[in-house]
Amino acid sequence: MDRLLEATARAERDHFWFRGFRRFVEPLLRDASRGRRIEILDAGCGTGHNLTMLRRFGHAYGIDLTMSGLQYARARGDKLIARASVTHLPFPSARFDLVTSFDVLYALRDELERQAIAEMVRVLKPGGRVIVNVAALRMLTGNHSVLGGEVRRYHRAELRDNLEAGGLRVKRITYTNFAILPLVAAVRLKQRATGHVESDNEISVPAAPVNAMLSGLLAIEAAALRAVNMPLGSSLLAVAEKPA
Repeated sequence: MDRLLEATARAERDHFWFRGFRRFVEPLLRDASRGRRIEILDAGCGTGHNLTMLRRFGHAYGIDLTMSGLQYARARGDKLIARASVTHLPFPSARFDLVTSFDVLYALRDELERQAIAEMVRVLKPGGRVIVNVAALRMLTGNHSVLGGEVRRYHRAELRDNLEAGGLRVKRITYTNFAILPLVAAVRLKQRATGHVESDNEISVPAAPVNAMLSGLLAIEAAALRAVNMPLGSSLLAVAEKPA
């Protein structure tokens, strides 16, 4: 996990995947905030980079279990962060308008995943929302899966069922990174043929022209996502609501 966070910290600002991710998520944050400043918790904030995005929409707090991730966040000046587990959130019930959890649930065993969802629901205000991002499609398991400690990659129905079983009402769920799916599938198929090993190659920023081209493809997809859901992709993005 420390190696993953180190590679993430180097890549988050410029890498096409992270640029695309932020483009996918920002409209959902805007919709969740409804034009007002809200209370936000990032459950599993990693290096804290996404807190900068979240704070455009309200007061954002972050928790993470890894000290190395929190050290990156503190080095950038983040103060509203704490060491804690997503399965035991150190906040009172009904504290937040929005809870985000980006690329965390897929690394939890089934029981811990259920506990994490239950905790997110607990700290949400009635009518509050959850936005989660997870790895998708088991066929795309690869070297990055080893680096990220993946326990599972989700299909759409599986993620929907798990969120609803935790007491949430799913408002939207879509695959993302559809525009680069052929490239991802080709890379992962090659890795499967040679055997999966821990590697941070996929999270290293590629050459500038390649990075710009892939960033552009994901920008087009982000624009399309405002109107339609993607049928497939390497990630799943969901918005769910706690019943009032």
